Amino acid sequence: MGGLGYLVCLLVVLSLVWGEGVVGLAVNWGTRSSHPLPPEIVVKLLKDNGFDKVKLFEAEAPVLRALGNSGIQVMLGIPNDFLAPLATSVGYAIRWVSQNVSTYVSRYGVDIRYIAVGNEPFLKTYKDTYLQTTFPALRNIQAALIKAGLGPQVKVTVPLNADVYETVSGVPSGGDFRSDIHALMLSIIKFLGDNGGPLTINIYPYLSLYADPHFPVDYAFFSGTSTPVVDGSISYTNVFEANYDTLIWALEKNGFPSLPVIIGEVGWPTDGDSNANLQYAQKFNQGLVDRIIRGQGTPKRPTTPPEVYLFGLLDEDIKSVDPGNFERHWGIFYFDGTLKYSLNTRLNGKSNNTLVPAKGVRYLERRWCIMAPEASISDPNLGDSIKYACSYADCTSLGYGSSCSRLDTRSNASYAFNMYFQTVNQQKGSCQFSNLSVITSMDPSQDTCRFQVMIDIGKHENRTPPTSSSSSSHNNLPITRHLIFALFLLLFFINININIYGV
Repeated sequence: MGGLGYLVCLLVVLSLVWGEGVVGLAVNWGTRSSHPLPPEIVVKLLKDNGFDKVKLFEAEAPVLRALGNSGIQVMLGIPNDFLAPLATSVGYAIRWVSQNVSTYVSRYGVDIRYIAVGNEPFLKTYKDTYLQTTFPALRNIQAALIKAGLGPQVKVTVPLNADVYETVSGVPSGGDFRSDIHALMLSIIKFLGDNGGPLTINIYPYLSLYADPHFPVDYAFFSGTSTPVVDGSISYTNVFEANYDTLIWALEKNGFPSLPVIIGEVGWPTDGDSNANLQYAQKFNQGLVDRIIRGQGTPKRPTTPPEVYLFGLLDEDIKSVDPGNFERHWGIFYFDGTLKYSLNTRLNGKSNNTLVPAKGVRYLERRWCIMAPEASISDPNLGDSIKYACSYADCTSLGYGSSCSRLDTRSNASYAFNMYFQTVNQQKGSCQFSNLSVITSMDPSQDTCRFQVMIDIGKHENRTPPTSSSSSSHNNLPITRHLIFALFLLLFFINININIYGV
């Protein structure tokens, strides 16, 4: 059998160890919520649902500590507001890396793989605000990582919106980078390539549909279209592939045919617009997950599919709604980790493995603030009361085409009153809207409109989080069993080799 035989046995054993659940999922974890889930509950939610990679938009100590020794790989973001100081001072970059990367890698065992410098800094709506600072900040963060001894394991990237490239011909093969940032893009791409970093691009088929009322709906999904986009010998049946391949053409034209690309954000919202609904979100995200599990590439890169980060994990009720009311409803889960829809992730090779909700969530008392039965919808104070409630709470579900848009006037007021009541933690006196409201213990939810009860932040803050040692040992239990089994098999093969060949 000899050395080659040992090698074959070892490869067989390692395939048994690592073959189960090789395909994990990646997701964005945003925290712009008035009542955020405790980080340790979110980490458990990630692990329970097969997410082994997470993208964070900023360094938050409780979140990073919760990810320690979790087995989850982290892309850590740097907000755009930090770009100017990072660009002007390498010392600032060194301090940032020390405080937000080195500390959590060495002290807490956080598996940080990427630093995402900025967030879509070249977005056209920013009007060149970050054009002069993004690349210098990227260089300084890279220098700081090298100085900290983290260069080999932590790579830099810049998450960019898909508007950094375009096609004048209307098909992917016409792709190139925007003329106003063309030279800058090539400098950044070359720097990423020289330092082993990927290019990160955010692609949103939903926004194509949102921006253009004539956009073909079926082209936004993965189930095919009756009117594909034909580019030479290639027919594109979904906008995701066409958009991605436009980028690949742009890279090839400019001398970077093999640069790794990560899809930093892609998903579908569930509320805030007529096309942002549970049915469309489930259809899109299931199609996307199926592609990820199959390892499916695109016509330009059929055998090297990109790493894909779904957007996002949870709804965020205090995000800016400048792009649209849908911005607060991108989550695969509601704000409290409850399920929105089924999504088959085929975790660990199971043919039907659907999402599971967060566990251990504590809520405020089950009561709601609604419009009083005796109050009149013609009361002159009603309009101002609703306006006041919605100025301090999230009422985006009341918008046209949204989940609560079909409520009558009384229920509309009740929804607004309750969102305010819940947002301020059901405080005493918070359900007093000019004698128009009353507290009830009967859930007023109806049809597609959910009247929420908020998370009790106080109860969660009083909880004692699990120690890192107990968390680590629990997380490592499955792989430990696999390793024991693998070693047993390896010894078995070696024993057979000794008995037969006498070596």
